[in-house]
Amino acid sequence: MMAASSRVSVRVTLDVELARREGRPLVALESSVLAHGLPIPANAEAARRMCAAVELQAAVPAITAVVRGAPSMGLTPEELERFLLRDGVMKASARDLPVAMATGADAATTVAGALAICHASGVAVLATGGIGGVHREPAYDESADLLELARRPIVVVCSGAKSLLDLPATIERLETLGVTVVGFGTDDFPGFLFRSTGRQLSAVASDVDQIARILSQQRRLGLPGALLVVQPPPAEHALPRELVDAVTIQALTEARRAGVRGAEVTPFVLAAIDRATDGRSLRTNLALLESNARLAGEITHALVRSQVT
Repeated sequence: MMAASSRVSVRVTLDVELARREGRPLVALESSVLAHGLPIPANAEAARRMCAAVELQAAVPAITAVVRGAPSMGLTPEELERFLLRDGVMKASARDLPVAMATGADAATTVAGALAICHASGVAVLATGGIGGVHREPAYDESADLLELARRPIVVVCSGAKSLLDLPATIERLETLGVTVVGFGTDDFPGFLFRSTGRQLSAVASDVDQIARILSQQRRLGLPGALLVVQPPPAEHALPRELVDAVTIQALTEARRAGVRGAEVTPFVLAAIDRATDGRSLRTNLALLESNARLAGEITHALVRSQVT
């Protein structure tokens, strides 16, 4: 049974509505990683581990998606199963949400799509793996995640930008767009599958209460963008940067030869990295998703303590 949404445009599941009524914090989770990014059955494991990590912090996980045309904060178990099986589930960035809604489609949200739904439903914290950014090639290809990060006042917890991107260019674009980036447990921008890009961060938080204070001051200034909290993948699972870079360059070359373009490039490259690392990259991905969800749960409580809304 579904509860009515407290906001007109976004449907919420019953557990999300109850959490709101009881004043329990919510953590949004993007669904594209489950329906398009990770292979079956690792996607189901990712959903389980991320949701469990949030719940261990006494917060409520809410997977963002469009369900048969309805933008949704939360999925029922039956809906989640349908998304994990990915039959007919489209991929939705922010620009695609109206099309999915108008056509009654099932759509899994990218970071950009999830940010739009978070903003519409008043959820303050989103956890993901790695954000999109500036691609290595073609040079003009830039993820919509960056623009949405620049205009949605949401805390986004991630492990940096995806390793296959032009990471220096992505970091520069975040700066140009005015996105506040704060390292948690690191003073170096992480590279998703590896811990260090060699790009030093200008802001570091030692605890989640400091993140809440930074967000509070951001809100006081009326700045429109996200607070991007980056933490490296767990040390025991992180891959060597040199290995990831070498495999990525080779995979991009193979993708060009095979005519792989657009949204298909990312899964193509990630699959190549997984093969080259004998499955280690998949374990890294699962570990960092779980770690980021846990940190997001901790941050929600810090926001409550600081009365940041």
